[in-house]
Amino acid sequence: MSTLVKTIIATGASSGLGFEAVKQLLQQSQQRYRFILGARHAAKAREDYAALAFDASEHHVTVLPLELSNLRDVRTFARQALDALGNEKVDFLLLNAAMSSGAEKPGPFGSKWCESHVVNHLAQHYLVHLLRDKLVESRSRLVFVSSGAVRNVPDPTALDEDLKGGSGTPFQTVYSETKFANLLAAHWWCRQLRGQCAVVAVSPGLIPDTGLGRNFATKLSMDIPDAKPVSEGAQSILRAFFRDDFPEDPDQIFLTSWGEWWPKEVYEKTLDKALQDKWCPSKEELENEIESQRGSGA
Repeated sequence: MSTLVKTIIATGASSGLGFEAVKQLLQQSQQRYRFILGARHAAKAREDYAALAFDASEHHVTVLPLELSNLRDVRTFARQALDALGNEKVDFLLLNAAMSSGAEKPGPFGSKWCESHVVNHLAQHYLVHLLRDKLVESRSRLVFVSSGAVRNVPDPTALDEDLKGGSGTPFQTVYSETKFANLLAAHWWCRQLRGQCAVVAVSPGLIPDTGLGRNFATKLSMDIPDAKPVSEGAQSILRAFFRDDFPEDPDQIFLTSWGEWWPKEVYEKTLDKALQDKWCPSKEELENEIESQRGSGA
């Protein structure tokens, strides 16, 4: 086993694809890993990882509380993660957290945006801002877990109203639009960090056995063409950690679940730099929003 430890900070690793991806890394013996994971139910996540009975003399797992629907909590998690790191570098930042719910309810913690948009995009975008200096210092790789659902956004101008809290937008539309915004962020960060960090977006494929499909009226099953088990979906994500055969075109950053670099025509709308800038607020803008929520009593 390598004596050099690789460190991974991750969201969305307490269940589903994220948990499986970490599990697969903990089970291999060629590389030592240190994980700093954010979880809504941290105590339960710690129990689940302890039950894996991995070799704790070689691998280390730290689970910290993280409520992604609350940007203040993201700030606390980032501070705790950096404290846990100390002078050590971050090799990978995995942005995997996602939820699929409609925009029927008001935004969480006083946000004008629906919870899915906060969780799937804004909170993880803010986390990159908060970790930016450490990521640049470490020359980290950022892995955004995306989805082929980004193709289901015919008109990006609809996001302005669809993603507001209480808009009533159904979950299928909200999910596609929030993953579209998340891919905008991957491209935005690729621009900001060019020459400093690698940025990869990846689709794990159609994975019926995760919590994302719970809202569908018709249950997703493995009988659907191109459906993959959770283990294969996790392997698709892990390929994005280690692939170095990047295309020459810097905009071609999206790795498919079958291991190919997706042609840009598939996600062409997300390459609009003005659109990226619009949906990727600065750290200061996000923190001003947090303070305005505090002022409103949220």
